[in-house]
Amino acid sequence: MAVYVSNIVIEQGYDFDTSFQLEDTRTNSFINLTSYSTEAMLRKHYGASTAVSFGSTVTSEDLGIISISLTSTQTLELKPGRYVFDVKITTQGKDFKAVEGAALVRAGVTR
Repeated sequence: MAVYVSNIVIEQGYDFDTSFQLEDTRTNSFINLTSYSTEAMLRKHYGASTAVSFGSTVTSEDLGIISISLTSTQTLELKPGRYVFDVKITTQGKDFKAVEGAALVRAGVTR
């Protein structure tokens, strides 16, 4: 499975959510995610010991759509700057990296 690369922007102090639709690069068809689970994390850099866990779920099994989210409380605790994130999918005891990329946390003004 190819890893989908996507960069995201997270606004500090606001709810964040986004979705990714996974395709099989050999057939250009959506990956059926029935019986898959997801996990996603955000870190300052790949070697950082602390991480923020996204809420993550398969939102449409047959269309290969996964979603990740953070609450406004979670984003408020993030310092503005650049981070990295990835999304792991798991089925039948096998793990696959589905999405990875950079995340930019932008400071909020209105609170």
